[in-house]
Amino acid sequence: MVNRKLISKIIGSLLLLEAIFMLICVGMAIFYASNDLIPFVAATCITVATGILLLHQSRGAPSMMTRRDSYAVVTLTWLTFSIFGALPYLFSGIISNPTDAFFETMSGFTTTGASVLSDVEAQLNSHHSMLFWRSLSQWVGGLGIVFFTIAVLPSMVGGSMKVFSAEATGPIRSKMHPRLSTNAKWIWSVYLALTIGCFISYLIAGMDWFSAINYAMTTTATGGFSIHNDGIAHFHSPAIEYIGMIFQFASGVNFTVLYLLIMKRQVKAFLKNSELRFYAMLVIVCSVWIGIILLTHNGYSVEHAFRSATFHVVSLMTTTGIFCDSVGTWPHSTWIILSILMFIGACAGSTSGGFKSVRVLMIWKVIKNEFIRLLHPRAVLPVRINGQAMPSSLVQNLLAFFAIYVVALLGTTAVMMTIGYNVTNSVTISLSCINNVGLPLNELGPDMTWNDLPFLAKWMCSLLMLMGRLEIFNVLLLLTPSYWKDN
Repeated sequence: MVNRKLISKIIGSLLLLEAIFMLICVGMAIFYASNDLIPFVAATCITVATGILLLHQSRGAPSMMTRRDSYAVVTLTWLTFSIFGALPYLFSGIISNPTDAFFETMSGFTTTGASVLSDVEAQLNSHHSMLFWRSLSQWVGGLGIVFFTIAVLPSMVGGSMKVFSAEATGPIRSKMHPRLSTNAKWIWSVYLALTIGCFISYLIAGMDWFSAINYAMTTTATGGFSIHNDGIAHFHSPAIEYIGMIFQFASGVNFTVLYLLIMKRQVKAFLKNSELRFYAMLVIVCSVWIGIILLTHNGYSVEHAFRSATFHVVSLMTTTGIFCDSVGTWPHSTWIILSILMFIGACAGSTSGGFKSVRVLMIWKVIKNEFIRLLHPRAVLPVRINGQAMPSSLVQNLLAFFAIYVVALLGTTAVMMTIGYNVTNSVTISLSCINNVGLPLNELGPDMTWNDLPFLAKWMCSLLMLMGRLEIFNVLLLLTPSYWKDN
């Protein structure tokens, strides 16, 4: 059975950590003398009180965690963080509907970037701490809430390797150090270095410090929340767009590979990484392809065509989902390319969502091997990634993941069509949520926003965001009867 006391203890401790994040926003409210002070103080007090209550009820909880416990801890932590993270929106009155507040918060922590706030500049005018909370939630969720805790307070999460496996993205779990807490600290150091580098670059390019820190957090988290209605395009600066695409691309690389490059200077391992090469090849080929289409069909200049093409290829492949151009006016062929990239996603072990490049690469090798096996039935043809043969269990898990991914996507699309959306919009909404992209829907239809979705659709999209971030199986496992059985 699931150890409820142990789970209560860990979630109670993590709620205290969330309260610390809220306190940062309290400081921001005091600094700007904004109206968000009381809502954040109230939300912090409730979060602390609940955390202490859970810790009190879990006295005497055992320290050993089973794999069954780890799945419950991860899924319930993300749900709990989203529930309590919605309190500032509700208390401030900016989002008065609990469904909308939960949707906005889940979108933040899962780095989806879909927002029910159709006019951010008007609705959050002078609400600096609320804007900062949206960006901070994405930054914390970028590499994982529990993974952040393992890096900062490893003793807080027992059985950390099991928890890491339940929260990590991608089929392959790579370690650089025997101790997972040390591993997590190094990866978070790279993440922090990227964020600081992005912040400084934005400052140099002309952003004010508040804009720079918000966009730096959402860029490196590949989240997509903006403090302006038109996002990066607000600045009308090619330099800022280049900076954005560079740091989005870097954040889409496996952070273990980035660590080996930056900290260990293993350039060969970096350049020979199969997934990275596949990811970079897709970005280059599709950027050139779309750039040529914009040159020939939309009359763009050469620089503008390839800058805009590359920015949106990187933005959608890393599932950041921010735009810097009027992509709704682009030819339909460009949207087919971008949709495929949105499905594929960047590298496993990065802050991006999507199916992950390594899975697509593995499926391609499985298909290739099957063609060879038709001619040579006795041939032993392992699936190799980075020169290493993948175990058959991993390949089996990959095919099962692909099947459940397609079923979830088609099921949600069918529900959206039943609600009344056409096929294109239904697929776009479903793909956007399960891949944690959060496309601005008004780019596809002038009268369509996330806020317009009905009650049922918002809860379904929230579930899809969580499933996409936690790799589907981890969430669905809790809904199976066998999970709750004694043996």
